Amino acid sequence: MAILTDRFAQSSSGSTAPCNNLQSYCGGTWNGTARMAQYIKQLGANALWISPIPENTDNGYHGYWQKNIYNLNPNYGTGDQLTQMINQLQQMDIWVMLDVVINHMGNQDNGKLNDFSMFYPFNDSSHYHSYCQIQDWTDMHQIQYCRLANLPDLAQENSFVATTLQNWVLDVINRYNIDGLRFDTVLEVPVDIWKAYAAPIKQYTVGEVDNGDPALNAQFQGALDATLNYPMYWTLRHVFQEGQSASMIHDSLQQQRSTFTDISVLALFLDNHDNPRFLNIRNDYCALRNALAYILFAEGIPIIYYGTEQGFAGGNDPANREDLWRSNYDTSAPVFQFIATLTAARTKLPASFYSSQQYEKYVLDNLYVFTRGPVLVATTNGGCGAQTGASVPNLPYSDGASLCNVLNSSDCIQVQGGTANIAISDGNPKVYLPTQSHFFLANATQPLYYTLAHNHDHGTRPSTRML
Repeated sequence: MAILTDRFAQSSSGSTAPCNNLQSYCGGTWNGTARMAQYIKQLGANALWISPIPENTDNGYHGYWQKNIYNLNPNYGTGDQLTQMINQLQQMDIWVMLDVVINHMGNQDNGKLNDFSMFYPFNDSSHYHSYCQIQDWTDMHQIQYCRLANLPDLAQENSFVATTLQNWVLDVINRYNIDGLRFDTVLEVPVDIWKAYAAPIKQYTVGEVDNGDPALNAQFQGALDATLNYPMYWTLRHVFQEGQSASMIHDSLQQQRSTFTDISVLALFLDNHDNPRFLNIRNDYCALRNALAYILFAEGIPIIYYGTEQGFAGGNDPANREDLWRSNYDTSAPVFQFIATLTAARTKLPASFYSSQQYEKYVLDNLYVFTRGPVLVATTNGGCGAQTGASVPNLPYSDGASLCNVLNSSDCIQVQGGTANIAISDGNPKVYLPTQSHFFLANATQPLYYTLAHNHDHGTRPSTRML
């Protein structure tokens, strides 16, 4: 689960009134996140991506405007409270992934763009690239050597900057027992710098390359373990939010398999803090459920952005950065229940599922069917009330096998000669498992919300995690 620390939970339960200024601090803290850890567990997430932790310049509620990398953001809490939060989450088998920024520092006074004295330890002009703004997003030199949104652009080729940033992140990892790192603005830093910077890091690393080109994203896999799968984000947006042909998923996967070295560790997502929420673009819960079913079972590490489970529909920043307490953390919310049901099924899958490839079985403009391990997933982009279906061949099940839908156990199909008839009549996805699978056998005696325990070991395959 991905959160903005300032928007996830306040230190004590109280008012559920919405924050009245989403452009500044709303009051979320590390103590608050710890207080709501069971909410994360009930959703089925077994990893949590938290905001950057350094002290920020004014109104840096999101954490991306660093002021002093050695000081913690006092609005979030103290070092002891950060440690306590991480310990509590890890004891519940929820790993913690920290967001980290090495591209830039925080806001300056517009009249003092050459004054870096407010920053620490990067307080000299030699620590920064010469002033220029990114204006042409096809010019890689501008992207990597000019300012993003007028934020001072660090010169990572400077030996002091490079050594300091690397030593700092290694110290943070060790001090707070961090399980993984999400790097901000990865495209804005040359790939060779990332290779050197990330080389001593043993934890899982994933980077933000905010671009839909698979080849461009793939350049950074190797330097980092993975990138956020923006190519698939745009594909899923076109298919499920805009209603374009589901064959685009086929095309996107083909491109990714030919460019990335390992797509199973890429991060799949529908919503984040930089783009309008799914329901803002298409206010259709069935379409959202289909897209969620895709990312939860396709190859990759699924990320649920906080608020999606409550049906939040904010638009552009900062409207997509709502406080979560306005929802009263309703675990009976329809999307929350939907996600929790699918994560319960996902966590009961055999270990081989996580190393299994996704196999496309049937594609129409309004239907996409695939298998991965024992799972058969049928999705449609038609929205609520849509009807579609197919006789799906070449299924990897024995003759006569019975499969039932984890979302409706009375919805079962039988495989004959490797083929089964799948019919969608209400626009909702179907996620089928064999009736003898652990999910159906265990649910006779186990509670719905169940998370498979893993030893807290950095050697465990990261794709077993769901953020």
